[in-house]
Amino acid sequence: MASMEENFPRGGTQKKHTEGKTAKPKIEQDNLFDIHHEEQTQKRKRSQGDQGKQRKKFKPDKKATSKDNAMNFEPLTVEALCEGMLLLGCIKEVNDFELVISLPNGLSGFVPVTQISDAYSKMLSEQVAKGELLEDLNSLSDMYSPGTLVRCIVTSVEKSADGRQSIKLSINPKKVNKGLNASALASGMLLSGLVSSVEDHGYLIDIGVSGTNAFLPRQKAQSYIKLVKKGPDLKIGQNLNCVIEEVKNEGRIVRLSIDRSEVAASLATERQNWTLSNLLPGLVVKARVQKVAPLGITLSFLSSFTGLVDFMHMDPKKSLNYSPNQVVKACILSIHPTSKVVRLTLRQAFLHPGGSPNQLSSDRMGAVVEESTVKAFFKQFGAIFELDDGSLAFARLKHLSKTRKSFKPAAFKTGCKHKCRIIDYSLMDEMCILSLKYQIIEAQFLQYQDVHTGDVVKGKVLALKPIGMQVKVTDGIKGLVPSMHLADMILKQPEKKYNMGDEVRCRVLECRPAERKLILTLKKTLVQSKLPVLSNYEEAKPGLITHGFVVCAREFGCIVKFYNDVKGLVPKNELSSEPVSCPEEVFHEGQVVKVVVLKCEPQQERLLLSFKLTSKPVPEGKREHTPKKNQQVKYEIGEMVDVKVLKKKENGLEVSILEDEGKVIASLPTVYLSDFVANCKLLWHCLQEGDVLPRVMCLSDKGEHIILSRKSAVISAVQEEQVVRSFSEIQPGMLLTGYVRNVMPFGVFVEFPFGLTGLAPKMSMSDKFVTDTKDHFVVGQTVIAKVMSIDEEKQRVLLNLKVSECSSGNSAVESFALLSQYFKEMKEIRNLLRRRGESSMARSLCELMPGKELQLVVQDVKEDGSALFSSSGVTGLTVTATRYHLGDKSIVPGEKAKGLLLHVDALTSMVYVSLREELLKQRAKQRLTENSLHSAIVQHIAEEFAVVSLLETGQLAAIPIASHFNDTFRFDSEKLKVGQTVSVTLKTVKGNDHGVLLAVQDPAKKNVFVRVRKESETALEETLTAVKHSLSLGDIVTGTVKSVKPTHVTVTIDDKLTGSIHASRILDEVPIDSFPTYTLKAGQKVTARVIGGRDVNTHRYLPITHPHFTRSIPELSIRPSEIEGKVTTMLNHKGDCALKKLGLYKVGQTVTCFVKKYNTLKNWLEVEVTPDIRGRVPHLLLSLNTKVLKHPEKNFKNGQALCATVTGTDVTETNLCLSLTGIQSLEQGIITVGMVAKVTPHVGLTITLPGGKTGKVSIFHLSDTYTEKPLGDFRIGKIVRCYILSNENGKIQLSLRQSRLNPKSSNKVEDVEITCIKDVKKGQLVRGYVKSVTPSGVFFGLSTSLLGRILFQNVSPYFVQKHSLYEKYLPEGKLLTAKVLGVNREENHVELSLLPEDTGMPSILPESLGLPRYDAEEEKKEAEEREKREELKKLKTKRKRGNSESEQEAKPKKRKIRPADENDSGIEVYCREEEEDDQEEEEAAKKKSKQIKKRSEVPRLQVSTGFTWDEDMNTVDVPVPSQKESSESEEEEEDLQSKLKKQTKKEKELEKEKMEKELCKLEAALMDPSRQPQTADDFDRLVLSSPNSSILWLQYMAFHLQATEIEKARAVAERALKTISFREEQEKLNVWVALLNLENMYGTEETLMKVFERAVQYNEPQKVFQHLCDIYANSEKYKQAEELYHTMLKRFRQEKSVWLKYASFLLKQGQTEATHRLLERALKALPTKEHVDVISKFAQLEFRFGDPEHAKALFESTLSSYPKRTDIWSIYMDIMIKHGSQKEVRDIFQRVIHLSLAPKRMKFFFKRYLDYEKKYGTTETVLAVKTAALEYVEAKSSLAES
Repeated sequence: MASMEENFPRGGTQKKHTEGKTAKPKIEQDNLFDIHHEEQTQKRKRSQGDQGKQRKKFKPDKKATSKDNAMNFEPLTVEALCEGMLLLGCIKEVNDFELVISLPNGLSGFVPVTQISDAYSKMLSEQVAKGELLEDLNSLSDMYSPGTLVRCIVTSVEKSADGRQSIKLSINPKKVNKGLNASALASGMLLSGLVSSVEDHGYLIDIGVSGTNAFLPRQKAQSYIKLVKKGPDLKIGQNLNCVIEEVKNEGRIVRLSIDRSEVAASLATERQNWTLSNLLPGLVVKARVQKVAPLGITLSFLSSFTGLVDFMHMDPKKSLNYSPNQVVKACILSIHPTSKVVRLTLRQAFLHPGGSPNQLSSDRMGAVVEESTVKAFFKQFGAIFELDDGSLAFARLKHLSKTRKSFKPAAFKTGCKHKCRIIDYSLMDEMCILSLKYQIIEAQFLQYQDVHTGDVVKGKVLALKPIGMQVKVTDGIKGLVPSMHLADMILKQPEKKYNMGDEVRCRVLECRPAERKLILTLKKTLVQSKLPVLSNYEEAKPGLITHGFVVCAREFGCIVKFYNDVKGLVPKNELSSEPVSCPEEVFHEGQVVKVVVLKCEPQQERLLLSFKLTSKPVPEGKREHTPKKNQQVKYEIGEMVDVKVLKKKENGLEVSILEDEGKVIASLPTVYLSDFVANCKLLWHCLQEGDVLPRVMCLSDKGEHIILSRKSAVISAVQEEQVVRSFSEIQPGMLLTGYVRNVMPFGVFVEFPFGLTGLAPKMSMSDKFVTDTKDHFVVGQTVIAKVMSIDEEKQRVLLNLKVSECSSGNSAVESFALLSQYFKEMKEIRNLLRRRGESSMARSLCELMPGKELQLVVQDVKEDGSALFSSSGVTGLTVTATRYHLGDKSIVPGEKAKGLLLHVDALTSMVYVSLREELLKQRAKQRLTENSLHSAIVQHIAEEFAVVSLLETGQLAAIPIASHFNDTFRFDSEKLKVGQTVSVTLKTVKGNDHGVLLAVQDPAKKNVFVRVRKESETALEETLTAVKHSLSLGDIVTGTVKSVKPTHVTVTIDDKLTGSIHASRILDEVPIDSFPTYTLKAGQKVTARVIGGRDVNTHRYLPITHPHFTRSIPELSIRPSEIEGKVTTMLNHKGDCALKKLGLYKVGQTVTCFVKKYNTLKNWLEVEVTPDIRGRVPHLLLSLNTKVLKHPEKNFKNGQALCATVTGTDVTETNLCLSLTGIQSLEQGIITVGMVAKVTPHVGLTITLPGGKTGKVSIFHLSDTYTEKPLGDFRIGKIVRCYILSNENGKIQLSLRQSRLNPKSSNKVEDVEITCIKDVKKGQLVRGYVKSVTPSGVFFGLSTSLLGRILFQNVSPYFVQKHSLYEKYLPEGKLLTAKVLGVNREENHVELSLLPEDTGMPSILPESLGLPRYDAEEEKKEAEEREKREELKKLKTKRKRGNSESEQEAKPKKRKIRPADENDSGIEVYCREEEEDDQEEEEAAKKKSKQIKKRSEVPRLQVSTGFTWDEDMNTVDVPVPSQKESSESEEEEEDLQSKLKKQTKKEKELEKEKMEKELCKLEAALMDPSRQPQTADDFDRLVLSSPNSSILWLQYMAFHLQATEIEKARAVAERALKTISFREEQEKLNVWVALLNLENMYGTEETLMKVFERAVQYNEPQKVFQHLCDIYANSEKYKQAEELYHTMLKRFRQEKSVWLKYASFLLKQGQTEATHRLLERALKALPTKEHVDVISKFAQLEFRFGDPEHAKALFESTLSSYPKRTDIWSIYMDIMIKHGSQKEVRDIFQRVIHLSLAPKRMKFFFKRYLDYEKKYGTTETVLAVKTAALEYVEAKSSLAES
């Protein structure tokens, strides 16, 4: 042994690998230790050496005889590696920024993300530069998976901080293939390449050879893509093994293939011109053994090269059997760049390129092996062991004992047994690495996967860092304790508490094994907590009490975090039983708290918590309080109730709901009492306990209490469904009514009914400049908000509260609505007070009305000039008049005066009066009219309205102060002032309960101001520019740019004066799509010319002569042409009215304009042409591109220059109408864009076209393929491209067919256009829509202009008496296929059939209706009667017989149609047809027609061109049916003819029966029972008739799947599961299996698992498990199938079938060894009585899929134990007859016939033997069997005799 060890090469310790994700290997029994002799022991040592990196201090023994061999076969060590060395590696781990690679001989290295390929690195740089994610840049994990072999080159070997050597690698083809050049390339070469770009027909591959373009055709990549399952396409940066298929142009162009079979079969040959300088790892070569040494082999390959195979890389199966000159296959592992030493491997896994080495199963990693046997021990390296499963493993020296001193070599002699643990696996050597250290074997945690959330772990302090403390849990596991978690309190100086190396006890907060991250806490309360660990939202059940820690305390409450990043909210009201005003002062970050769960929504990851622990866990007390509410969910949001006030609280009312007899308590906050803030306070003030409030709406039901609201705007929004109930319903652009939830410095939170909340940021709150948000809105105020944008991921909504965005644009209507509502509420308050009436003050408040004259006595005159009065009619109220309202009177206390009441403020008990003469004097009353304009003087300003007096009449009127709910803020300059004259429009002129007329301010003046604000001019300009200046037109000024806006630039001319430069006044030539204002920068000096001025208040342009010009904002220009030229042209029209200016623009003229904004309410783009001329571009004139029209606001940026065409001026003549698409001519053949304006069911669409015109689209022109719901995809507002079919008399017909819009497209037109009757041919199949069902047949639309008719006998093969049945199954608009039976071009008349035999479609009326068929057999009795009738008939005249024959013929024949006279009606045409058909009865017919005319006095329908196919026919009273379509019409006709023919009753019955018989025969011929259903309706009818048939349901699902309508298929499956009877278990299971199949193919893993879990609940679990396993196996998801089988073996371990199924699965995968192990497990798990059966079944499976020899051995061993089991013998015989040789079969028969069995059994076997010999044997063998049987019988009989 010693001498052998001397020969052993030097070794060392091996660098510890990182754990990899591994899969179960196929373990081959290594026969190395079967024979013990010298050579073999040396090999074993060699193997051991290969696994370790060798220590430098071990030198090879120079005395050894095989010194040279030892040197040659030394395994690779880190020291032996050098830059430029080529290696074959295997990906062990894929991280975000690197690949971890397993290298030969237990080494490992890493490939940084920058060393993948040049193309990938370039994309990384682009992404870093842009700062945003690139779409086609894939992460490493998307492209690489563990277990893949890659060719690497060493770029550097560095020493890391902990003293270990770090190997950096690259897989960049430019480095790996640097030895290759274009001329060296040859077909058949196997190269590694990376995808550098994806093209239409394939991929460009970077193979690292300069001057060569390598191309991979797409078809050559398809099979690989499917196999790899990394997406539908190869990705840039993906590594591929490529075989060169063809080399062109001296290597400049190369075609590649990555087909797995071609790659696997590739061999490197001499023909491929490989040299030592370009040889690559991974090449498979045919090699010849030169020399076999104990520690390795030398090989020669490619005729001249020599390489070596070290001990670890010999094939374990053949390690003793190599002999010189033997030819073997080998794979190149590494090539040294300088010494050119080539290393190879003979292991099977590497001999097929593209394969991957065997991996260790995940359950083996970390496994403790109780008894592993030492096979060999080496002083310098360690020991090799055989594990319990027969595989070999290796333990390094340092892992054999705790310390070097405690190491005892005697314990490691061959055969010794040890307990060890698998700690790693070397992929490139296919060997496990072990440790015998006690602490590692007993360690609770070996890898991150072993650590679970909530575990308490011990560790050592490694380092203190700013982010926290690093803790070492074990050698391979490190964790981080964040700074917040170092103690229960936040530590300012943690270094004082913790030192390096301290042992600490932590608890795991979070563990992410994939990222190798472990977050710990040292908070004592958490570590010692005995409460449950909350690590996911599903565990958070209401009532659960647990510990958490505060991460945030704000005014709204606290956010508490638990394990695994689970967090929840403790709202402010749940923080304590006492109110907490500032939570941030009470709670601090990091504080450990005990909480109780109130509510959890796991899907949304929302968790509601409470710190109030006492009341919550006991829900009994709570139940007593509000039992009604919880049991009866009748108080839904939006429900109206009447309430009674119970108690007045500080912030609202506590009320009881009268509907529930007052048992249910609710709260009505003060701010929700009214839409008006003033009325909210007043109502609260006026209401008393016991008052009843009618019609209050339930706003929310939070479980604790119901919250109500009386806001009329919110109530009407809910009732009119102008609300959103869930986040998914919200769409940008929506206008929603809500109320202010909270006002923050950064914006306003608005809440809507149903609990949704949005934020209006400060910039979107108002058209005015917002300094302080609290000046604009108050909590509870009603607002109308416009949705700006939604963030679906975070479920956030951004709102806009600007009046310009949220109003309808008609401020007069909106402001009047507010005023009316205010006074309506005031009237309700007065009625409330009137009912109370106990106090004189309340009575006074009710009686006092504005406009009433009062007798006053002066009480006091104040310093500010106002006076106080008393009055006999006013008690308890303060009467006052301001100085203005005293007029010029000087009054003294005690003086009597007369005053006019202006306003009563009930809240402050103030009465405002006026003593002004103009108000008191009596005037002649004038007749006022509604909407008349008047001048008025403001007399008093209240909170919501102002009182004005009309100048002409002196009457008082109220005008609203706000024009909109959101119009809440006014600058001082905008506020109304007492005495100011305003222009008002009267809205009510009659006397009313309010005492005042209602009016609104003249909108003309208000709008000017609103418009200016709307265009976001800042308030800054007002203050700055109210400066007098001496500038005049044409002056040159210099200034500094102050600010740059999209459409104008503000310039400071001197300290006080500011001017403005419009975007059109910057450049002479403006490039289209540029932004001229951004050519200037703030602070830049400019020289400009004054070209005009704007009014400070209205921003209108003023002429130079205007008196206010000197106080205007100067309008400047810096255009070179205007600075140098004259401004006389500007003078000419600066002062003119807008109309004249607009008149300068001609229609068709092109102008440059600048985008102001896109108005989403009006759907137009607002632009500015010059400083004073604005324009509008209607939505449809913005572009011809539908993508632009769908989102115009995204495509046009503020300030962008556009080229537009003038189309005219707007209605008000203040704006130009412009177009960006030129002036559109809507001529025939033009393709244009339009917007859907109206959808008319069964008819088509109305489309709005550019220029305001509308066009119609018929349902026949919506698509080239008709559908069941043709209008389903169209909604109002949808943008579409249209083709103009015709434009006549202002009526435009359009088409949306793709064949019209894209005539060049090759798409098939399924339903061809039918423009006229010439397009219809007899016998043709056509599709169309049912128009109507009339008594004369079914009318069927074939196109816009053409209708066809289907007679009832051509509708269905069934006999129908009720026509309503046709209407049910043929509703208007139903899509059908019909066959053309006849075409009459003269009369525009098409005859159709829907019969199954004509169309090939199912019958329209389902068989399940049970209707009689026309060909139904008559009963015997009827047959006899018919015979009698026939005899009678023979007695009839010939003529009569002829008549009946002609009638019979008429049925199957097509009708003869004769042209009608011009003035004739279609009905008359049919009467004539009959006459013509029955030529023999002309006289009778004449009489008949006369009778018709007598009976029917209805005027004839006048039709100019004969018959018209219109629905109007329904209204015509038809005297005689046109033909015998139904039994009713036949009866009528017979009634008419009865007098003429004088038939007897019997004859008539006979006639009728005959006709029915004919019809039945005809229908029978048309029916084809084998025809398959074609539409969803067909299937619906089928499943109605057979609801329990799973086959029908599955066909229905398949029908939807063919049309890739996955959701519909799912819906059908769910319907089936509900419909099929619960007794039909198998039928239901079939549907479940189909649903599992569907989810596996088209769904996600998650949806599949959901269905699977449901299926397990509703069916026998074992069957469901087995079906899913089969589904996985069939779809080649072997890994999932294997995992599921493991679960099944645990769950159904007593079920024999499960073991057999799994065995079958493994054998099909070729895993024979695993099957053998499975049999052993099965026998342990199953009861003994089952064993024989199981072994037999396993053996049968082995025969079919596995190793027949092993199967035979199983049968033989079973039969030797149980020789009398004749069933086993029979099975064995059957299988051997099928698979074995004749000799083997005869041997079995010979053995069987010599057994001592019962005579009956023996007879059976002899008979079988005889049958076999008769079939396969000769006469001799047959005779031999007979002889043997005779002997057996004789022996038995002699035995019996004795």
